[in-house]
Amino acid sequence: MSSSLPVEPGTCEPGEKPAGAGEGRAAFLVGAGIFLSRIAGLVRDRVFAHFFGSSDAADAFKAAFRIPNLLQNLFGEGTLSASFIPVYARLAAEKNLEEARRVAAGVAASLALVVSVLVALGVSLAPWLIAGIAPGFTGEKRELTVRLVQILFPGAGLLVCSAWCLGILNSHRRFFLSYAAPVLWNIVMIAALLAFGSRRGQFPLAATLAWASVLGSAIQFGVQLPGALRLVGRLPAGLHWAQASVRTVMRNFVPVAIGRGVMQISAFVDEIIASLLPTGAFAALSYAQTLYMLPVSLFGMAVSASELPAMSSARGGEQEIAGYLNRRLNGGLRRIAFFIVPSAVAFLALGDVVAAAIYQTGRFTQRDALYVWGVLAGATVGLLASTLGRLYSSTYYALRDTRTPLRYAILRVVLSGALGYVFALCLPGWIGVPVRWGVAGLTLSSGIGAWVELSLLRRTLNRRIGRTGLPPELLLGLGAAAAAGAALGFGLKLLLQGWHPIPLAVLVLGLYGVSYFALAALFRVTEAQGLLRQAGRVIGRLAAR
Repeated sequence: MSSSLPVEPGTCEPGEKPAGAGEGRAAFLVGAGIFLSRIAGLVRDRVFAHFFGSSDAADAFKAAFRIPNLLQNLFGEGTLSASFIPVYARLAAEKNLEEARRVAAGVAASLALVVSVLVALGVSLAPWLIAGIAPGFTGEKRELTVRLVQILFPGAGLLVCSAWCLGILNSHRRFFLSYAAPVLWNIVMIAALLAFGSRRGQFPLAATLAWASVLGSAIQFGVQLPGALRLVGRLPAGLHWAQASVRTVMRNFVPVAIGRGVMQISAFVDEIIASLLPTGAFAALSYAQTLYMLPVSLFGMAVSASELPAMSSARGGEQEIAGYLNRRLNGGLRRIAFFIVPSAVAFLALGDVVAAAIYQTGRFTQRDALYVWGVLAGATVGLLASTLGRLYSSTYYALRDTRTPLRYAILRVVLSGALGYVFALCLPGWIGVPVRWGVAGLTLSSGIGAWVELSLLRRTLNRRIGRTGLPPELLLGLGAAAAAGAALGFGLKLLLQGWHPIPLAVLVLGLYGVSYFALAALFRVTEAQGLLRQAGRVIGRLAAR
């Protein structure tokens, strides 16, 4: 057995500055990996839109993709990180090497066992799952969706197993590989679309794409496994359920999984409602979610994922830990808001430019881009709340409190579901707009629920670690800079009407981004001033060469 478990220098006593390059570098590595994978995902979606548009086959694939994705969300990255990393990272920080290995081994074996059973059930029960998730699908569209679910389920199981690798890698501050690995999964799917897209009909092409997804999942898992095994050392065989630390992971896993399940139920409720709307609504919701999740992943997930191991490694007295978490949380909130506020304003004011640049090709027309913009505009209401909520939840997980976020997630889902039903199916008729626009009501209702959840998370955590949140003057400065930049971008969009979507987006969004950063620095937003100073130093060094 290996005599030592590698422990990264990032753990620190409360109040100390983290060793190494600090949280900025960790967040950058997570963000860089996520950026690459999300860009690859956007390319995949653009190629998908070219061949499928907003057709029945597109609806079927998007719906089928969501069902096995439930397995990944329930048992994968977010759930496992929240329950496994706090325990494993603390053991590594305390240099309790043998216990850390047993935890890693027990979690890996338990995960493989449970996932194998669930994959078998998912493949067998696919027809009944479709009946519950997409009751509006009938005929060939329903049959295709069932077949795709059966193909995709094993791939989702492999992605769940890769989440164990992510937990090990992140605990040792190896952030980049685990978040960049999905690039390979996307590349395989893109290659399948390009190779067979013009040679097969839409229904056979959807099946080919599903098989490519399974192959990509295996590759994504395979590239992470060797690195994870090198870090953890030799794993003792067995489930190790008798170990207290393993039981702690399992005990924390249950409420997190339930919380993720509750959020998935909310997503499925949205999709059930979308399946009752006219053709294209389901696909439009999926396209908008891909764009909406880009800033959430790049900035919210990057900061939250990099902070969780550091927060979990904190040692000291109760007050010391509370002060340490307070400082890290407030710093993370500022970094998130600096990027999320302009993202929300861009989606609201310039969402048609974004959607057209990414998707407008082949069967995906300008009319489809405007449709996605409307859905995206509804999503901007809750963009900041959803992203900040991720970091608040990570702070609870670092405190090994998984039940408080669960309670608030349930409340959010109930509220969003009730509002979603009214906004999607009733509101269009009340205000005299076409029924197809009801899908925008789904994203709007989710945003309202996100703000309610965030306020509850913040209020409860403030009682435990002190006052947290964003200063009003920061939000005012960010909002003013984003609004002014959006006005400039919107004006340029009107001047350049008729241009191809991609160069139009480069110019319009480029002007918006530069204006935002310059105005934020002018308004004395410290994050913008720091970035400008960094850019100046880099330019100075390049000029000196």
